[in-house]
Amino acid sequence: MEDLIFFGFLVLVLSPFSSATLRIPSNAKLPSLQAEKLIRELNLFPKQSINIVDHVNNGSASIGPKIVERRFKFPNLADPSVSHEDLGHHAGYYNIQHSHAARMFYFFFESRNSKSDPVVIWLTGGPGCSSELAMFYENGPFNIANNLSLVWNEYGWDKVSNLLYVDQPTGTGFSYSSDKRDIRHNEAGVSDDLYDFLQAFFEEHPQFAKNDFYITGESYAGHYIPAFASRVHQGNKAKEGIHINLKGFAIGNGLTNPAIQYKAYTDYALDMGIIKKSDYDRINKVLPVCETAIKLCGTDGTISCVASYFVCNTIFNSIMTLAGDTNYYDIRKKCEGDLCYDFSNLENFLNQKSVRASLGVEDIEFVSCSPTVYQAMLVDWMRNLEVGIPALLEDGVKLLVYAGEYDLICNWLGNSRWVHSMEWAGQKEFVASPEVPFEVDASEAGLFKSHGPLSFLKVHDAGHMVPMDQPKAALEMLKRWTHGSLSGATAEPENLVSSM
Repeated sequence: MEDLIFFGFLVLVLSPFSSATLRIPSNAKLPSLQAEKLIRELNLFPKQSINIVDHVNNGSASIGPKIVERRFKFPNLADPSVSHEDLGHHAGYYNIQHSHAARMFYFFFESRNSKSDPVVIWLTGGPGCSSELAMFYENGPFNIANNLSLVWNEYGWDKVSNLLYVDQPTGTGFSYSSDKRDIRHNEAGVSDDLYDFLQAFFEEHPQFAKNDFYITGESYAGHYIPAFASRVHQGNKAKEGIHINLKGFAIGNGLTNPAIQYKAYTDYALDMGIIKKSDYDRINKVLPVCETAIKLCGTDGTISCVASYFVCNTIFNSIMTLAGDTNYYDIRKKCEGDLCYDFSNLENFLNQKSVRASLGVEDIEFVSCSPTVYQAMLVDWMRNLEVGIPALLEDGVKLLVYAGEYDLICNWLGNSRWVHSMEWAGQKEFVASPEVPFEVDASEAGLFKSHGPLSFLKVHDAGHMVPMDQPKAALEMLKRWTHGSLSGATAEPENLVSSM
């Protein structure tokens, strides 16, 4: 009842500020429209809204009590000289132990350098978008050519790590369940599933269990990653299962602390010339209501969290009304109609019969981005995931927050502000630490500051997807950070690119 009263209160408070550019937009009433807009902007058209299957078939996806995995070679690899035996490439499913019927799909690429390299897991955001988006367009071993052949990515993160991509939450990508109760609505459910996935993975691949382990990802993974890191750390402390050698976690252009990041939208938009000072003043009138809504979400977390999503996104939507066809993932670019990026080759490639056969997914649909998962996570959207990070830092787990400077939706300014305002033992020293150039090939690729386990990097000439926009700098970032220093003191840039 209190939630309904609060929602009514928000409507009343917001009404004086309504204008042509400051109102809850019509599509805010239907989160499915917002999710579908997100998907169309990437030129993706999944056949299903989520992978909840009515029955489990007799295909390879259902064989075995625990795991279905196979070594594979993509049939469209443009380099015929590489044999199946040369590739440490694995794909398959794990049953998620504490779910009702969830099976999580993943790709695992052994390092092109050394099996002793760190194990790095990548989580794509959305929420509800498959990690194959990053695998083929950002930092995976391959890029998809226009003729749907695969070419080696010169800057794939498997050059310096054993690289793991997971389709999550359940229902995303090739992951599926036959029970709707496996649809997740919060970070507790998401991180428990990922922890169960890791336990199954390291049980099957014990030779990698002692390697250093890092969690990475971008966008809404700014929620997933801290929660998952805390879950792994908790499992290690409680000796729940296989010990996971968690060394650090990295968030790229993420949404982590909404109260601070939503407040930064108008500042960033004004600084970048997207809005005028009069627009800035008008839109900022919603900020106190947004802040109040987020506080109530943090204490009660049900309908008030959904209400805060609608209220606070009025700020972003008002900016975008003024920005017109500006691509909010990269404000240097324009969107043409609904299309901001063309990632359609992802679906075209993975829907080929030869590819599906090589992966063993049989008739499981590929859901590139799931509007159902997006809607299910609305109650989670405005939660502050920064709160669990100080305990990790103080136990020596490293955090890297990096952000491309031309992204609006998870902009570097908001990320920098929450990182600087986070209270932990080293906060004072971090804030006082100097900002220094991040140099790649003797050129400034960004600016960073570090103290102890915490680092923040602003990446030049990049938008929301840093590994896509600046692949060489992103690879060098990962290499240096996992080796101990973004300064490059321990890195070997001349060996960055090696031949197969």
